[in-house]
Amino acid sequence: MAPLAVSMGDPAGIGPETIAKAWDARATHALPPFFAIGDVRAIETVWQGPITRIAAPAEAAAAFADALPVLSVSDAGGITPGQPDVDGARCAIESLEVAVGVTRSGAASALVTGPVSKVELYRIGFTHPGQTEFVAERCGIARENAVMMLAGPTLRVVPITTHVALAAVPQLITVELILAKARATARGLQRNFGIEHPRLAFAGLNPHAGESGAIGREEIDVLEPAIAQLVEEGIDAVGPMAADSMFHARARAQYDAAMCLYHDQALIPLKALHFDEGVNMTLGLPIVRTSPDHGTAFGIAGTGTAEPGAMIAAIRLAGTAAARRASQ
Repeated sequence: MAPLAVSMGDPAGIGPETIAKAWDARATHALPPFFAIGDVRAIETVWQGPITRIAAPAEAAAAFADALPVLSVSDAGGITPGQPDVDGARCAIESLEVAVGVTRSGAASALVTGPVSKVELYRIGFTHPGQTEFVAERCGIARENAVMMLAGPTLRVVPITTHVALAAVPQLITVELILAKARATARGLQRNFGIEHPRLAFAGLNPHAGESGAIGREEIDVLEPAIAQLVEEGIDAVGPMAADSMFHARARAQYDAAMCLYHDQALIPLKALHFDEGVNMTLGLPIVRTSPDHGTAFGIAGTGTAEPGAMIAAIRLAGTAAARRASQ
């Protein structure tokens, strides 16, 4: 299997440090060979370990045992951990572009993306809500057919809407959107996790799932028809359920993914349970893509204290999913 491509993200964030620490822990966690993509100086600034510059992904496997392979891209300018700037944002985008390209070509078996600063990206004209949508576009996949799943050891969640204002959510939730996200989720659970008959549980939008329409009709008018359609298609879908009772241990044992209506409804339980192990996986793509479920953490960048658990989990999950796809 080809090595994994890991884009560094913003060079002033904790991505370079966590990638280096993941390489340090490669044997402990049985990580597959991977190589970083970005300005090599971003890693050299925060880590004193061995680095091998590679000219092509094919060189990574031979170097991986003894040094962290790095495919270097454009100069990010002056790199100061914790101080992002537009040069770093341009480097982050170029790193991501190269990483998507080598993964789509088959030179890398999967893509892992380091955290970026949306504020800095927007300053240089980035128009996507996040890296998920950027990767989907580059893969030729419509935005509604790309699904952001957050996964931890005991919970997987899918926010049906993502980085939008909470006030906009009721208008964005449609039967068509729910069907597209649910179908992609079911297929993704089969392809990437080997779950033959995925079980999807839908959260309600309103408190107590609307109390039969007493405190909101979205459950009756939108969610129930969508769930009925999914069941008719042969997908194991239940709900809408009261979100406040979906995430305790007994409830989590009853489904393979919780389908949530907005960002925090999904992210709060996932981060409460698996803050240092959460992985963002994009379903519905022709490639495997994961990312650690945390941000750039500029406040601790360069201090040597960044926790690499989520990056390790993202690399491990990407490798497992890529191997499973290759065997299908």
